[in-house]
Amino acid sequence: MRVLFLGDIVGSPGRKALRLFLPGLLEEFRPHFVIGNAENAAGGYGLTEKIAEELFALGLDLLTSGNHIWKREFLPYLARSERVLRPANYPEGAPGRGATVLEKDGRKLAVINLEGRVFMRALQCPFRTAAALAEELRLETPCILVDFHAEATSEKIALSWYLDGRVSALIGTHTHVQTADARILPQGTAYLSDAGMCGLRDGVIGMDRKQALEMYLTQVPRRLEVPKKGTVKAEGVFLELEEESGRALRIETFRREES
Repeated sequence: MRVLFLGDIVGSPGRKALRLFLPGLLEEFRPHFVIGNAENAAGGYGLTEKIAEELFALGLDLLTSGNHIWKREFLPYLARSERVLRPANYPEGAPGRGATVLEKDGRKLAVINLEGRVFMRALQCPFRTAAALAEELRLETPCILVDFHAEATSEKIALSWYLDGRVSALIGTHTHVQTADARILPQGTAYLSDAGMCGLRDGVIGMDRKQALEMYLTQVPRRLEVPKKGTVKAEGVFLELEEESGRALRIETFRREES
């Protein structure tokens, strides 16, 4: 089974990057499933129904998310959608779903979305949540992908060791900076600390760099904006999984950018 995972899609530049590069990526990797983290796809913060449908039209099968998914106007869509995930370790009563099983052409891929707790909210334990969901989902398919939306690399690495052999892959999101630590762990779980981002190449994690510099120099909090113009890039990871066992056979990062 071949899976293409796109790093955090940031604003209109991120969506532009998908329009530019996704057709070529589909031709090169021929994935059975395409997944992207879209919690920043609407102006850098959150998601809208219109933008979600735009991303599906571009060829994505499922959208994962994180701490920015909770725009109030988006909650009704999130509650009814089977193609947008929110982190599974939010308390009972939070709208939406934290895991699902994708099915296409006789293949099944389970996806779990989680949020970290280090430097983030004090949510339910992502480790125990992941283990329980993986056990449940393995009854339907051994191929399980985890998007762990977390700040601390240490927490991501720890969870990968905890889940080694229980899931097919754990891919980190949230920091928007692609890491160089792709590997397959001893029991067959593929791991990457962060898939990177789809968005503005020369900003600060996709945001306006002048605004970011002003904020860091003055320490005055502000809401950063996503510039509408600039060179864009698309980053992510390609996975090849053994369908019978769910073991990862290959993990490869990619980066495409405008010349």
